[in-house]
Amino acid sequence: MWNQQRYQDAVRLLKDLIATPSFSREEDGTAVLLMRFLEEHGVKPDRHLNNVWAVNRHFDPAKPSILLNSHHDTVKPNPQYTRDPFAPIVEDGKLFGLGSNDAGGCLVSLIAAFLHFYDREGLPYNIVLAASAEEEISGVNGIESILEQLPAIDFAIVGEPTKTDLAVAEKGLMVLDCVAHGKAGHAARDEGENALYKAMDDISWFRNFRFPKVSDTLGPVKMSVTVIQTSNKAHNVVPAECSFVVDVRATDQYTLEEMLEIIRANVRCDVTPRSMRMRPSFIPVEHPLVQAGIGLGKQLYGSPTTSDQALIPATSVKVGPGDSARSHTADEFIYLDEISQGIDTYIRLLSVVNGVN
Repeated sequence: MWNQQRYQDAVRLLKDLIATPSFSREEDGTAVLLMRFLEEHGVKPDRHLNNVWAVNRHFDPAKPSILLNSHHDTVKPNPQYTRDPFAPIVEDGKLFGLGSNDAGGCLVSLIAAFLHFYDREGLPYNIVLAASAEEEISGVNGIESILEQLPAIDFAIVGEPTKTDLAVAEKGLMVLDCVAHGKAGHAARDEGENALYKAMDDISWFRNFRFPKVSDTLGPVKMSVTVIQTSNKAHNVVPAECSFVVDVRATDQYTLEEMLEIIRANVRCDVTPRSMRMRPSFIPVEHPLVQAGIGLGKQLYGSPTTSDQALIPATSVKVGPGDSARSHTADEFIYLDEISQGIDTYIRLLSVVNGVN
């Protein structure tokens, strides 16, 4: 059984993190806190930009490694906040504050689990902790920027609020910039080629097309046109160009490259992906980590939201205390009992896969 002091330290750290603003790209303050906390507990952490990481004391480069990852950046406060978002107040068993649920509770619980195993000798896996920055904006100076500095990762536990159930699959994201081309003309005469009408035909395809393969855990691929505009400012000019944006939520049934090829084969507009970074992820049910979760009575599901899981080039599962429905909401909170449950869940999962009590 883990030491109750781990829980008390985790809550103290979470309160300090809440009290320190850490918007994406502005996480220096919380990076300093995390470095100091780990050093106080005998760990020698490393830092690159605003990412903080460490390895267990008896790290062996000949052994495979498990990555424990969560993020310490936050979104900006919801305008409907009625409380000070940086005041870590406890009421009725709830710890309020910006980032308490997403993903501070997960991060401090993972840190507690890391410290639980930090001095343990003879583990079959190394344990690597990474507290990443810029997760909320999928920034390039987040987890991606330290992957080459970390040991080779065999599999990862990504801390996000899942009620400690296991998200065994996560949708990827591909944002497409589309441009339909026509020919300018006077709207009063029968001239020109209306690029807006061309765009409407393609938009109709995006609205109605269904990718044939459906994921057992994530369901169908979802495509949504979210922005449309022309370069025109005058009402009497037939637009020569019309641009629109498509939000594509990918599943484990297709690579982003396969989806892009299908899309380009079916529309007339120019299609340019903003990036191919946010890939869907999937972990087999047979994986020891998933089997450990099943043994603990955890539910398995597919997550529609993205996380750093999409950027980690290793098998991974998303699990953590808190509820995703509270993320980015006004007066965000996490139950203190959820933190205790999170620590317990992480330690039990790691104990099973490492074959220890």
